[in-house]
Amino acid sequence: MISYLKGTITGFHKSSSDRVTLILEVNQIGYELQIPPRLAEKLPSPGEDAQVFTDLQVREDRMILYGFASAAERDLFRQLTNVNGIGAALAIALLDTLGLEDLVQAIVTGNIRALAKARGVGNKTAERIALELKTKLAEWRHFAGVASSNATGPSGAIIEDVEMTLLALGYTSSEVVQALKAVSEDPLMAKAKEAEDWIRAAIAWLSK
Repeated sequence: MISYLKGTITGFHKSSSDRVTLILEVNQIGYELQIPPRLAEKLPSPGEDAQVFTDLQVREDRMILYGFASAAERDLFRQLTNVNGIGAALAIALLDTLGLEDLVQAIVTGNIRALAKARGVGNKTAERIALELKTKLAEWRHFAGVASSNATGPSGAIIEDVEMTLLALGYTSSEVVQALKAVSEDPLMAKAKEAEDWIRAAIAWLSK
């Protein structure tokens, strides 16, 4: 119904549940949009203009407008909410935790551990998301222009092994994600098929 809104940011409101609402004034009308917290960090300050892609969810008691940084992020949100048991809150949590590229990559590679990092997403829910969307997103991301964040990176199984090992060694989830991303950018790692190789490389990067 509403593809996007372009107007002036008048403010942000954050609830106790970490829900962020953007107030966007368009032609003297103030729209409330629920957005991923990470988007709030990227948007301009109040008083400045912004364009936000939208999805309107209609409930029995009210209508809720959700806002996203891009059309691709909005379309992924729609695909997530089409999965049985995945509501808007979980879809927003997934997008906010992983971001567009990493979320698509996690689903396509079946990286259950990465998906389960989002608040409210358990292993069974993560498995259902990967099962239902893996094939669809593998094709969709090319048409949508979504880059593969780990095109030459490790498989989902290897990522899980690396994460379990590094977490057991005392590294934080954030450090593990940063290490895997950095190591994946090394062309020499493209041929590495063993988890041990990725673990050594990640530890070496973290030890710098």
